[in-house]
Amino acid sequence: MNAELICRDLGLVDYQESWERMKAFTQNRDSQQADEIWLLQHPCVFTQGQAGKAEHLLAPGDIPVIPVDRGGQVTYHGPGQLIAYVLIDLKRSKLGVRELVTVLENTVIQTLRENDIESYAKADAPGVYVEEKKVSSLGLRVRRGCSFHGLALNVDMDLSPFNRINPCGYQGLEMIDMVRLNPNVTYQEVVVQLANQLSELLGHEHPTIQQGWN
Repeated sequence: MNAELICRDLGLVDYQESWERMKAFTQNRDSQQADEIWLLQHPCVFTQGQAGKAEHLLAPGDIPVIPVDRGGQVTYHGPGQLIAYVLIDLKRSKLGVRELVTVLENTVIQTLRENDIESYAKADAPGVYVEEKKVSSLGLRVRRGCSFHGLALNVDMDLSPFNRINPCGYQGLEMIDMVRLNPNVTYQEVVVQLANQLSELLGHEHPTIQQGWN
């Protein structure tokens, strides 16, 4: 059993606020501090990763574009997409970055399977796919031996803003969400399922999900 893990259900949170909180948490944490998973949604926003190329922003229009410090190219966040930010002490957990990516992908694959959706990961294109359509994207940053950022799972959302970009830098990549694959899916059930799966794969029992930052 690893050190304590805290899961927080934070609702709809401004992207900039959550990013600043992630950076502060990672900068200020010590070796005894519990790892945390933040489960939330963002208002409409495009985020451009450190290696992001401007040509993948086709027509952002009225949706803001925020350059950020994670890996990867441009992606879209919006209501109905479940974000899981993973604030993990990798050294303490004996996890490498590639291993954490695999944990995140397997978390999504198992969550989808709970909802009768079969999916898979790709070795050359991180994320989770259903019949060549992408349902979940990943992006991480490691600082002081600790991870932040995480995964985005499309649950029940307006997918049209993805048409304004080349998602994750792939021209013509089609995105999908869980509700289009199984209309019985509900967002709040997926929050609990994903929290349980992620906690288990990180070596913890099913967590108590706390509401809010404190």
